[in-house]
Amino acid sequence: MSKNKELLWQSRFSEPFDRGALLFSSSVHVDKKLYREDIRGSVAHVTMLAEEGIVSDRDAAQIIAGLGEIEVELSSGSLVPEWEDEDIHTVIENRLKEKIGAVAGKLHSGRSRNDQVATDTRLYMRRQIEELQGAISGLLKVLVEKAETHRDTIIFGYTHLQRAQPISAGHYYLAYFNMFLRDRDRLGDLMKRVNISPLGAAAFAGSTLPLNVKRSAELLGFDDLFANSIDAVSDRDTVIEFISACSVIMMHLSRFAEDLILWSSYEFGYLEISDAFATGSSIMPQKKNADIAELVRGKTGRVYGNLMAMLTIMKGLPLSYNRDMQEDKQPLFDSAETTLGSVEIFARLLEHTRLKEEKLAKLTNEDLSLATEIAEYLVRKQVPFRDAHRITGKIVTWSIASGVTLPNIPVEQFREFSEAIDEDIYPALKADASVNSKKSHGSCSFNSVAKQIVEARKKL
Repeated sequence: MSKNKELLWQSRFSEPFDRGALLFSSSVHVDKKLYREDIRGSVAHVTMLAEEGIVSDRDAAQIIAGLGEIEVELSSGSLVPEWEDEDIHTVIENRLKEKIGAVAGKLHSGRSRNDQVATDTRLYMRRQIEELQGAISGLLKVLVEKAETHRDTIIFGYTHLQRAQPISAGHYYLAYFNMFLRDRDRLGDLMKRVNISPLGAAAFAGSTLPLNVKRSAELLGFDDLFANSIDAVSDRDTVIEFISACSVIMMHLSRFAEDLILWSSYEFGYLEISDAFATGSSIMPQKKNADIAELVRGKTGRVYGNLMAMLTIMKGLPLSYNRDMQEDKQPLFDSAETTLGSVEIFARLLEHTRLKEEKLAKLTNEDLSLATEIAEYLVRKQVPFRDAHRITGKIVTWSIASGVTLPNIPVEQFREFSEAIDEDIYPALKADASVNSKKSHGSCSFNSVAKQIVEARKKL
């Protein structure tokens, strides 16, 4: 270890820390991402110390100026953390000592690494929540625009990955709008629990110094204070919640990606992904692969793994702080960055995806998915639904066997299955009639979708 490297806790020990143990325990390669949050927390803490007369105004000014210089050094790359520094907090403190001497040691009056790290983590999550909410808002805007553009475009709705009923494409896009709207709201709800200051809890029992924890929280923009100093430093519920929220977002993206992957395939051929968001094959020249959507689908599993990692890290820890908690950073950072990147690229991918409207119009007007309209037509003729369902099933069987699509079955043939059927069945056997016949709340009719778009725009 270099002579200028100092471990903050080393004074109690008579033997130097084993280099292998230091390498194993060093987290600076991960937690260096927190340098801005760490400096911001330190500035707030020393500002409060000066206001309370715990350190002098002159010392506080020196510390704050030194921290500002260190932030510039770290952001520019002129100061590069090394693994011997143990963590980013040690990097900053040692560099501050090099700059201003022993005065640097006053920065940690009344503060432990435990409440320092907890504060940095909450500041990081707060920033990530805001960025992720912004990215989701961008995706929501794309979805509303797609819904408006394709309100009158008819596509197949699926259950069990089987064609079920024709629906408005706008209705389909709004289904995902509602999923991602819940994701944005979920993050907003989480912010209430994230934006609570743990600074002032010290190691876990508090401090004998007259700390003004309300002032520290105010300086950092926190909405509330910790209620219990043990819980303040040993809780990682918000990290788990954040990764859980990321997991739900990724699950929604993955489902959407699966649709795009299937629908862009030759077998479906319902939509075209822009060449700018597709790749080819190194051996098969004809290929156009939906790789970006596939990568989003694949990255979902990694975020899920991060959630399980955090739950496992925390499941057996006694109160209060334990070094195991150092392992929370990698799953937290990876989940935040993966989810944010996935939302942003997916919004751009979706924006450059085109529905093949002519092909869809032809398919939806000839498909067996209109069968439900026959059953409901019979119900309007006072045929009990179970009988109507049975009759329609027989009509579908005949249609498949004979190769005659439902709208082209002669009325005489229809009447062999039920005398309740007459010429007035044919207007119902059109895709647009099927869609617009839906009257219930939140349904797929063009008028219903138009109302949903208006409501969706309000929520943007």
